[in-house]
Amino acid sequence: MKPSNNPKFRDLFSLPATPKNQPETVTTALPERKIPPRRDFLQKAGLGGLGLGAFMFSPIEETLARSTEKVNRYSSPSDLRITDLRIAEVAGAPMRCPIIRIDTNQGIYGLGEVRDGASARYALVLKSRILGENPCQIERLFKRIKLFGNHARQAGGVCAIEMALWDLAGKAYNVPIYQMLGGKYRDAIRLYSDTTQSNDPEVFAERLKGRVDKGYTFLKMDFGVQMVRNNDGSVVNTKAFDKGNAWGSEYGSYGRTAHPFTGVQLTDKGIQEMVAYVAAVRDKVGYDIPLAADHFGHFDYKECIRLGEALEPYRLAWLEDMVPWFYTEKWKQITDAIKTPTLTGEDIFLKEEFIKLIDARAIDMIQPDLASSGGILETKKIGDYAEEKGIPMAMHFAGTPVSFMANIHCAAATENFLALEHHSVDIPWWEDMVKSIPKPLVVDGFAKVPEGPGLGVELNEDVIKEHLVEGTEYFAPTEEWNTDRSNDRWWS
Repeated sequence: MKPSNNPKFRDLFSLPATPKNQPETVTTALPERKIPPRRDFLQKAGLGGLGLGAFMFSPIEETLARSTEKVNRYSSPSDLRITDLRIAEVAGAPMRCPIIRIDTNQGIYGLGEVRDGASARYALVLKSRILGENPCQIERLFKRIKLFGNHARQAGGVCAIEMALWDLAGKAYNVPIYQMLGGKYRDAIRLYSDTTQSNDPEVFAERLKGRVDKGYTFLKMDFGVQMVRNNDGSVVNTKAFDKGNAWGSEYGSYGRTAHPFTGVQLTDKGIQEMVAYVAAVRDKVGYDIPLAADHFGHFDYKECIRLGEALEPYRLAWLEDMVPWFYTEKWKQITDAIKTPTLTGEDIFLKEEFIKLIDARAIDMIQPDLASSGGILETKKIGDYAEEKGIPMAMHFAGTPVSFMANIHCAAATENFLALEHHSVDIPWWEDMVKSIPKPLVVDGFAKVPEGPGLGVELNEDVIKEHLVEGTEYFAPTEEWNTDRSNDRWWS
């Protein structure tokens, strides 16, 4: 059969040439293909050096091999296997943050992050459970390792691996994570900015106003008993604890003692002094900006109600973690007694405990931390359940841009999302830890959802090495964790 000389037919066979400098493997979006100008078919028709006659009459195997020799390939997902897991621990980002890297037999790797302040060993102990596995089997691997997680930072290893598996799957299939979650509801993610404290209300207010000047449209402030502890007549039971050690880990310390058991109370004077901080901030930033509050101190639910009632004139966006998340009945008593929305969840692992709080109507909002709640997919499941019950979802975060991007994809794909915490506004090198994405990452208090495959970022090796935890190495070998196994089944 002889091809027609009709120009319209001729153009169907005229494929655009592949640029000579195009790499065999690409990690960015493919350039738009343009139809080339019409040209003489018999003189210039060809595909990668294969003449038209050979193209039409050669064996199909040879034809396919020749015609696809310059096609970009990201991976062969079915043959992908995990070969290694390594750690790089970053200091001051804003806290100690272990970044994990899962390597594969095809040269692509996935990035994840153990929650801020947690041990890298939470991830390392899981290495032997995932070696040799296909990282694209995310849910199956998650079910295999989730029994090693627990609430708060003890979930850090499970969640870090889950993030890295999504990054790998996205790179293998050349799609962003949000697309694998079902698509996105928004192109940019609203951030709320946390702010360092000051015992001077005017200084505190000025710091929050500075966030507004940077373009943030949602704020959060930390204020509590620690700010008035040294004032005469403000706090009852001041002799029992060193209240300056609010986050101490030793038994008997104020920070280690759960809220109902401290015996700490606020006087009317102490409450008014705490309220004065909020009043100063509201005077400075106005009421156009949502303002949330956190870190009130360790006291029982009746003190929470008294403080919540005093704060009602200032219309705060929420009161966060007033008592530990597992006191469902106490949360419901607080929520029913005050008009300001209540919120908790940053230390909860897996959806089941969120469901208990939601079904009991014990809180008005949820706030999972993706690095504790079970990772990207589990957090979306939590948000989707809350949405069905009419509950909005904010997201807690304090880590590097690796975990940040995991949050961004999850927030983009979850409809009832409200705002994501940004805890590193004042760290000048924070955004420099990653590359292969337009900068700045945050513009006017919003972060654009990345379109690259997986998380959409790669590490900036020089910056990470500059800020490693002292005495640690950049993704050092971890062979000692390759064969640490046990019978992990929960039943006999």
